Amino acid sequence: MNVKRNTLLLLACLVWSAAGFNILRIGLLAYPPYLTVLNLCLSVVVFAVFQKFIFGKLVNKHSARIGAYVEEKHFFLKFFDRKAFLIMAIMMSGGIGLRTSGLAPDRFIAVFYTGLGASLLLAGLLFGRNYIKAVLSAPATGSKLENGGN
Repeated sequence: MNVKRNTLLLLACLVWSAAGFNILRIGLLAYPPYLTVLNLCLSVVVFAVFQKFIFGKLVNKHSARIGAYVEEKHFFLKFFDRKAFLIMAIMMSGGIGLRTSGLAPDRFIAVFYTGLGASLLLAGLLFGRNYIKAVLSAPATGSKLENGGN
């Protein structure tokens, strides 16, 4: 199934927003007994680290890659490359394994998942912002191409 190039950004938005929302929800549900200023600060640190060093870069990298596609239609899973899908699979497997094994205490789940989930959710929203920008700029770009660049 092929979709328009800009739709790849929308798909990335939906996938990362859904993942972020679910992880954030798990963290927030575990948080009430551990709600302290220190734990909130630690969640903010987790959020900032993931946003600056992982998800912020991921959004920029994949948005630029998608924007550079020359062809208009692409396979719907091309919103990420193999490496990104591998990272996603490892993170999901690790997260599920960590929670179901009971190795991570509830305090860790509350603090870490809240920061991680918020960062994932922001990454999804940033893909959405990039989708909106691409859609709003597409008619001007498209008309120039259709008129031979004039």
